Amino acid sequence: MHQRHLPASPNWYCSRCSDINGKGVLGFGAKNTIYLLNVTAASPAVTGELTGHTERVSGFAFCSHDGQEHICASTSDDKTVKVWDAEQKILLKEHSVHQSTISAVHWSPVQKLLLVTGDEKGIVVCYWFSSNDTQSFFPEPRTIFCLSCSPHEENYIAVGYKDGMIVVIDISKKGEVIHRLRGHDDEIHALAWCPQPREEPLCGRLEDNTGVMTLKLPFLKRRGLGVDPTVKERLWLTVHWPKGRPSQIVSSCFGGEIIMWDLKKSGKQKWNLLGSSSDGQNHSRIVFNMSSFHTGDRELLLSTSMDREIKCWDLASLECCWTLPTLGGFVYCLSFSSVGTGCLALGVGDSMIRVWNTLSIQNQYDIKTFWQGVKSKVTALAWHPLKEGSLAFGTDDGKVGIYEVYSNKPPQISSTYHRRTVYSLSWGPPVPPMSFGGSGDKPSYSLYSCAGEGVIFQHDPWKLSGEASNIDKLIRDTNNIKHKIPPHTDLSWKPDGSVLAIGNEDGSIEVLKAPTLKLLCTVQQHHKIINSLRWHHEHSSQNELQYLLASGSSNAIVYVHDLKSVIETPSESPVLMTEPFRTLSGHTNKITSLAWSPHHDGRLVTVCYDGTAQVWDVLKEEPVCNYRGHSGRLLCVQWSTVHPDLVWTGGDDFTLHEWAVSKQEHVTPPKTKKRIEIEKKRGPQKKSKKKKKAPEKGGMKAEERELPLGEEIKGAAGSGAEEGQSDNVEEEEERENTDGPSVTGWSRESSVDTRGTERVQNGEKFSHAVKREVKEDKKREKPDLSLKKRKPRSILPLSTSMDHRPKEELQQDCLTLAAVRYSHGQSGACVPGSGDHIQLGLFTDRDALYRMFQEEEESHMEAGHYDSMVYLRLWKGDLIGAINLAAEKGELTDDLLSLAPMAGYQVWARTVEVYVKQLCHHEQFLKAASHLVSIHKLYEAISLLKSHQFYREAIALARARLQPEDPVLKDLYMSWAAVLEKDGHYATAAKCYLAADSNFDAAKVIAKKGDVISLRTAANLAQISGENELAHSLSLRCAKDLMLFQDWAAAQEVLRMQDSLLGHRLVFCVNEILSQRLADADVVTWSVASSHTWSKSCDENFLSMVHRVWQSEFEVTAADLVKVKTLSQQLRAIENPPATTSVPLKQLLFHISLDVTLCALSQLLCDWPSVLEDLLRALTRGSEVGHFTLMTEVCQLLLTQGLESVTFYKQKLDPTDERSLVISESVEAFVCYQLMYKKWWNYSAETSALTNNTFSNGDCLTEKNHSEVEANRNGVAQSDAIFSEGFWKVLLSEPHANLQATQRAIEEIQRRVTSLIQQHSQRKDSRESPQALSTPQSETSEEHGGPLSGKSSESLSALTAQVAEHHKALTAIPELVKKYSFPDVMECCIVLLYMGKHLNPFPQHICSMAATLLRKYGTTESLCKAWKRLTQ
Repeated sequence: MHQRHLPASPNWYCSRCSDINGKGVLGFGAKNTIYLLNVTAASPAVTGELTGHTERVSGFAFCSHDGQEHICASTSDDKTVKVWDAEQKILLKEHSVHQSTISAVHWSPVQKLLLVTGDEKGIVVCYWFSSNDTQSFFPEPRTIFCLSCSPHEENYIAVGYKDGMIVVIDISKKGEVIHRLRGHDDEIHALAWCPQPREEPLCGRLEDNTGVMTLKLPFLKRRGLGVDPTVKERLWLTVHWPKGRPSQIVSSCFGGEIIMWDLKKSGKQKWNLLGSSSDGQNHSRIVFNMSSFHTGDRELLLSTSMDREIKCWDLASLECCWTLPTLGGFVYCLSFSSVGTGCLALGVGDSMIRVWNTLSIQNQYDIKTFWQGVKSKVTALAWHPLKEGSLAFGTDDGKVGIYEVYSNKPPQISSTYHRRTVYSLSWGPPVPPMSFGGSGDKPSYSLYSCAGEGVIFQHDPWKLSGEASNIDKLIRDTNNIKHKIPPHTDLSWKPDGSVLAIGNEDGSIEVLKAPTLKLLCTVQQHHKIINSLRWHHEHSSQNELQYLLASGSSNAIVYVHDLKSVIETPSESPVLMTEPFRTLSGHTNKITSLAWSPHHDGRLVTVCYDGTAQVWDVLKEEPVCNYRGHSGRLLCVQWSTVHPDLVWTGGDDFTLHEWAVSKQEHVTPPKTKKRIEIEKKRGPQKKSKKKKKAPEKGGMKAEERELPLGEEIKGAAGSGAEEGQSDNVEEEEERENTDGPSVTGWSRESSVDTRGTERVQNGEKFSHAVKREVKEDKKREKPDLSLKKRKPRSILPLSTSMDHRPKEELQQDCLTLAAVRYSHGQSGACVPGSGDHIQLGLFTDRDALYRMFQEEEESHMEAGHYDSMVYLRLWKGDLIGAINLAAEKGELTDDLLSLAPMAGYQVWARTVEVYVKQLCHHEQFLKAASHLVSIHKLYEAISLLKSHQFYREAIALARARLQPEDPVLKDLYMSWAAVLEKDGHYATAAKCYLAADSNFDAAKVIAKKGDVISLRTAANLAQISGENELAHSLSLRCAKDLMLFQDWAAAQEVLRMQDSLLGHRLVFCVNEILSQRLADADVVTWSVASSHTWSKSCDENFLSMVHRVWQSEFEVTAADLVKVKTLSQQLRAIENPPATTSVPLKQLLFHISLDVTLCALSQLLCDWPSVLEDLLRALTRGSEVGHFTLMTEVCQLLLTQGLESVTFYKQKLDPTDERSLVISESVEAFVCYQLMYKKWWNYSAETSALTNNTFSNGDCLTEKNHSEVEANRNGVAQSDAIFSEGFWKVLLSEPHANLQATQRAIEEIQRRVTSLIQQHSQRKDSRESPQALSTPQSETSEEHGGPLSGKSSESLSALTAQVAEHHKALTAIPELVKKYSFPDVMECCIVLLYMGKHLNPFPQHICSMAATLLRKYGTTESLCKAWKRLTQ
């Protein structure tokens, strides 16, 4: 079919859109087609296409199993998966399981005929080709970018996602995720498995034995040709692991370079650059896909890139074997150089010019690419007739330039731009005004360009910066033309430069004599736009053939005209030619290009929208052959200047074909129903009346729009596109009955008109021909309603409708109008502008026009079209009436409002007010407020914005226009702040409060969030704004939150901002030191966020360390007694409630730290009673919450020497101070209490009996657990001498035993009373008869136990009497005994008796004292049980 072939560019940004099989067949997706190439080390050859997808091909892969290499699969954005036979080029099977865009595909190398695909929703589909079964998996809810089947485990599939995650799934376990690999942070573009089952060759390089090797891509300076910086590209990296090379992988780099990595090496030796021996071998843009195969003893790598080149590499030498350029757009134009033999230029829709040396022997595809200065689709090319390498080009944005292809200079661009697409370029002799002057002052050739607006410019190639001339002026002046010249669509200079042929939009051809461009003749044969004109060459054996002019238009017929007589013997007046010399019919759609063979006489090739190229013998008027190798419409053709049998064609299928005339099997184009219609239309026929479609103005050329994927979407608009698409269904049906398809793979949606369409779209002067073409097309096809532009409603519907009556009535209107105009008022019953003659009001006087307006207004009123009524009144000059009408109907607009000042200020102000109400009704409050400002109603505008919650805009307006002290401004800030605070936008609310000078509220609202950062910010804000008390409380609150996180450094930093918080800083200092000491003792186990160096534990006494740190860090010493006293007073004012079991441990430590801080301050003040009182509070807090270990550790920290430390403090007391003595006794008792237990745990091995007993009063024994016991066993054993008679007398205090027994009795009775009340409530709820409030003694005794066991029942009155007796006894106990805490005396008695019996005997009188106290005060049932169990 064809010799050489430039295919379409592989699709961009696809993880696997190309693949090669073991036989050297490369397949790649380009647009919606798969191209197949036979690959060798010498050159590639396009062997065919696979067509069937309706949208972009997103993936392609060959099956790798032996004997199945010809089977391949493709995926597409049409959500289908197709399986093909690449040898037969037929579709085998397909499925549409995916519901989203498919993004990845791969054949399993292990499981036979298993095809795996993935889509953007994360669905993985396994398709077994042989059984036609599918199974879907959903391993991760992420977008799949690529996948790869394992070559070792048949059920393993690696999947790469958009967010950088890689998972390996097992399809035999319902897609279970086996591994998750997280190392990348962005899209996974490619995955490649090592061809060797295990990774032993790589183990020496794996990092830290983690199984990961990271290869950092080197930064390489781009080599070869420059790239267009305007083309946006994102980073894309691909990787390929060649078979048989387990330690070598190939990857792309940032700028299109390809690198071979040696995984066994390191440093700069670990990679080698492919194609490094010479410039130009590497890709110039990012690489998308790579695949390799073995041919003989060589391994070849194929790569596709954004630079639209396919390269073949030898992996042994790392050199490029060959490069196949591809095309990323329509091939619009071709041009062979008349000077450089075999040099072919291509104009392509991807904004690049390609120059191909077709005679190169070493490289069949020796192509250079030019993009600088182009920046648009290249639609026209023309080589200079004499100057080698000088190439003129035109683009679709109207640009004309000249490239010197053998230099590196950018092109020269003409300063004169066309307003539409440039369709044709031609070099010809200069015509005036450029032809004036001497021979040395003017170029031998001028450059002529014709574009879509219908103008032909003459450019001076020596001075493109100068203004080009429009040759229409010369044509008018020379031929004295007064009428409008039809728009031009093509031009062609006769090779000798004597005659210029111009094709027009109306189908006419004008032949003009140079240099004055005198009109010789007009050819009126075509009835549609002229697309191509070509003169026969001059070097034929028959001299008269040089006068043949071939023309092709949109009517699918080629005419050849013999202009010999007209040129050789011109007449004085232009000749009109209506009959052609030859008629060449056979094409079924518009002709797009023509080319005469330079090797034959009268041999012409034409290309057409029917997708075929036709060779004609013009003299015999016979077809020679028909080429049908393209899969789209053809746009350009050139006959080879070297080989007489070769023709080059390009089309909208993004391909360029070289084909031989002698090898074509078809002779004529495929005959379709459309061709039959064309043949029938040769004779005159009565045409049915159709409504004409007006041309669309300002439309772009109906061609493709470039996409990031390198593809082009084609959309048709205007009559040309409709014509090119007409009868598409009928043509396809007809082609099924012909020898072979002439056009395949293009549909109505993707077909466009690349020449005629734009010509009929650009400029109003083409409307006549457009309507005529559309009228003919309407007969053959129904217009696509979705593409029709909705026509606006007429403002004069009545008079307009009168113009759509039958032809006879319209002609009668002409007679009536003439009678009215020339009867001088004697028109009889005809009143123009009203009634049946309303349409005549437009063509007579003003009164008639006003009458017509009046009737039109009434019609609009009935239809509710008030805007049209307003326009009519404006046109009459009734501005106030128009405004009032619009205001009444709610149809005021900005345009009307802008006209209102013409009627006076009062009218304008009223109109603005009405318009504001209208805008508010439509919820356009910002616009309404702006209009109120325009009439100086500033407060109303602000109020409007405020009332509709536009606070930000209202404040902006008020700030801009009101005085700073205006109360409205503060009210706005406060109102907005309240709304923001309610919605939780505290930061913005604080700014509003600050702006309104409400600093206190600003700080409070920021602190509302309650987190540490917000509290710190609020404290800083309060301090800056002078709210010292608030700053004090917020800083303290923030510091306490930081304390809970153990962030001591930050807490101190916050407190440092307030001088009034020095006392709290001391407390936090003590808390930090205490926490550190307790952490060393394993009492607390939480982690510390930050701390100070001075808090580290040391051998120093705790209180001494505190004093030292205070002096060094806070400058608090005993020398400054006033400061110390002030700090003590401040801290004693802080509420420090008694501890409860519900208090968290961190909060409990803070309370203890406060007590210790007061104790340390009292030491500095030498206030020894306060020292002991503070010590007692610190010691008892652990006991109060049942945390014996904490109490013990605090006791050891504060009273390091135990009883000796207590004795030291007692010596400092006044012997006559009874209160101080009582406090010292309590402190001494607690020290003895913890020493007693240490003695017991140190010598006793049978502690489990104690830990399993429960005391009803919740004292120490009830809370001790095994861990605490073990912890205390490790303490230092106290000497037996400690446990003297005095030691036990301290603990066995009878006053305290009496107090504790009385308190226990009161609590017992209170429980009983509560029980009686609950029983009474239950009986009342169940509606039982009221009974006396009494309860059986057995019940109360069983529940609570007590001294009342001898009674059968007890009443509420009896219990009340008992409480009164106990309170009386409690009153008799001294107040000092009741005020200060003391260890449980009964507990101490039980422990003493147990130790005396089982461990170490004590004096008998001590044991008797303990037993007496137990019998006297230990009367509760729980104490009795414990006593009997432990002492008997």
